[in-house]
Amino acid sequence: MSDAPFRPFDSHIDEAAALRLLRAATAGADDGELFFERRRSEAIVLDDGRIRNASYDASEGFGLRAVLGEVAGYAHATEISESAMLRAADTARLAVGSGGGTMAAPPRGTNIKLYTDKDPMADATFAVKIDLLKEIDAYARALDPRVVQVSATINAGLQEIEILRPEGMRFSDGRPMARMNVSVIVEQNGRREQGGTGGGGRYGLARLLERGHWQPMLHEALRIALVNLDAVPAPAGVLDVVLGPGWPGILLHEAIGHGLEGDFNRKKTSAFAGLLGQRIAAPGVTVLDDGTIPDRRGSISVDDEGTASARNVLIENGILVGYMQDRQNARLMGVAPTGNGRRESFAHIPMPRMTNTYMLGGDADPASIVASLKDGIYAVGFGGGQVDITNGKFVFSCTEAYRVRNGVVGEAVKGATLIGDGATALKQIRAIGNDMALDPGIGSCGKQGQFVPVGVGQPTLMIGGLTIGGSKT
Repeated sequence: MSDAPFRPFDSHIDEAAALRLLRAATAGADDGELFFERRRSEAIVLDDGRIRNASYDASEGFGLRAVLGEVAGYAHATEISESAMLRAADTARLAVGSGGGTMAAPPRGTNIKLYTDKDPMADATFAVKIDLLKEIDAYARALDPRVVQVSATINAGLQEIEILRPEGMRFSDGRPMARMNVSVIVEQNGRREQGGTGGGGRYGLARLLERGHWQPMLHEALRIALVNLDAVPAPAGVLDVVLGPGWPGILLHEAIGHGLEGDFNRKKTSAFAGLLGQRIAAPGVTVLDDGTIPDRRGSISVDDEGTASARNVLIENGILVGYMQDRQNARLMGVAPTGNGRRESFAHIPMPRMTNTYMLGGDADPASIVASLKDGIYAVGFGGGQVDITNGKFVFSCTEAYRVRNGVVGEAVKGATLIGDGATALKQIRAIGNDMALDPGIGSCGKQGQFVPVGVGQPTLMIGGLTIGGSKT
């Protein structure tokens, strides 16, 4: 594929022909669009001193959607041509039938650009990336003789989109992404433990390849691994929990964020359905979804329907004030779109999705929050988790956590899981730190089989009475 900017109406199909087909597919519909995409990405993985995988992927295609009421017809193809578009229009048209809808007003245009549209893969040659990964391996092994295995990954890519609407408006965006992950395995007295970290965002690879970036990452990965070497089995029972700032916001994202997406609330399958204007969280709790933060992994200049990204307040001082909306759900609920219509690729239909979801900081000193914990867990790192959207019940595993007694942080614990439900946890927040932080840029969110990059964040929080799943009673 060419490295020239993706301009489908210059290189693939006549704009007038595409518009004619789109209008035929959406005549009598409430909404619809043509979504064009070109994506290029590269991944290089070093594991145990060897390059395990080096891949380059490229794809392009389009999706055509016609929406009437709650029904949407969607067809997509990897061939951007008039003949493929004609077949797609005929398919999408089936959802509209005899019509009867009124075309919704188009999104407002925006000149805001939250990140560069340059290809991050071009920041370094393939040979330079390979040499860097080998340098990372050597550096990590030299840090501590207990390091027995090192893994490092470089990912970079560029997604370019163009959206054509029935009234003739066009929206475009070039979305870069770069990320680096490192992990180490340490061994002592026959026991092995792992530690890892990573991060990135919508910028070039250059800043990730600097020693000032990856060397501290390796020190952090080693620190986590060594902490886990001395960890003891986690207790089980109902305990108060202090969550650290930044990445622990993934619990907020999963247990609460999904429940505030418009489609779940329109269909009344969310634990928060019908609660607008009511208190759902402790005083002081303010939660936002903000896709406008420059260079962040979850940010988007425009969403995948052409709506400008926005800073949306979801919970304000404990009161539910809004949901995240795409165009279809917003229209059906009688509210404005919020810039949260997202899709994984041209092969997927858009739906309400989070961008960067975080809780604002309070006024409490983080150290004083931990010191006030009489008997509980201090959790600063999280791995995988599960949540049931209908009731908000969640289970999250901790990757770094400590036992706290009488305000003193004690031994590290392993095998701890946090069990609860989002609605209850929100009301049991007892203290909010003044140290709000965003995650380092590692989040991906799954919904109905689609994955999109996201960001999370929060300050230090104390939550009362969470169930801790552990092996020690």
